[in-house]
Amino acid sequence: MTLNDPAAPLYADLAGDAQVSFEFFPPKTEKMEAQLWSAIETLAPLAPKFVSVTYGAGGSTRERTHNTVARIAQETPLAAAAHLTCVGASRQEIGEIADAYWEAGVRHIVALRGDPPEVGGTFEPHPQGYSGAADLVDGLMKRHPFEISVSAYPEVHPEAASAQSDLDNLKRKLDAGATRAITQFFFSPEAYFRFLDKTAAAGITADIVPGIMPVSNFAATQRMAAMCNTQLPSWMARLFEGLDDHPGSRQLVSATIAAELCRSLYTGGVRDFHFYTLNRAELSFAICHLLGLRAKAAADVTL
Repeated sequence: MTLNDPAAPLYADLAGDAQVSFEFFPPKTEKMEAQLWSAIETLAPLAPKFVSVTYGAGGSTRERTHNTVARIAQETPLAAAAHLTCVGASRQEIGEIADAYWEAGVRHIVALRGDPPEVGGTFEPHPQGYSGAADLVDGLMKRHPFEISVSAYPEVHPEAASAQSDLDNLKRKLDAGATRAITQFFFSPEAYFRFLDKTAAAGITADIVPGIMPVSNFAATQRMAAMCNTQLPSWMARLFEGLDDHPGSRQLVSATIAAELCRSLYTGGVRDFHFYTLNRAELSFAICHLLGLRAKAAADVTL
């Protein structure tokens, strides 16, 4: 049976040649910190390319992000990537943050324009700051030879003047020195593959890694999708209807939807996946398992 044989079981005989990375957010409480480290311990044996830690709107989690990333870099075998934004900081302040990451052994930055502190607000560059992510990438590369990831929007950034201007901005970020782009989450494989066609036509050759977000809470996903211009399929609401009081069934439905998306992407040639874990391991671990990945021996990934 071949990969595209309709008679083959959907996940039969996958080669285990996919590569994955995971995104976490810095914990606010001791309980959340325990949950984060439990998720890291569960996912680490899958040998991710890297794990990243987010940065709150307006730089609101700067210290917690740094502490979490530094601990991952120093106490685990994982390659840690720190999110860094342009919001609310001068070039000098951002340079000092970058220096602190470099000194902590962090060699990978996820460089983003960032969201304003107020929901629905408009991004305004700091008077002595960077004008946007492309400018930030350029500044970071002049500071240290970081590996840099940037964001991409298959369904167009909500603040972009047009799809073309959004694509032009992505190219500027990559031309400034970024290694790869990681997409905003999406639920249609066609949206991703159409976007790949557009990036190729624009002369972009860097990897465009699909961002996968298993839906653990449909109402919260609806809110996030509205904020970042991600289209929710009409059938998704019907699938989650009536599952509020059935967490086990909800997880099964969520994993099935995300796994089907990943399988469609895999069939289309994708071998690199970035998971938005929301600091929970079970769904991402299950989907990676379906993609053919297997946990390494515990001794190889001691935390």
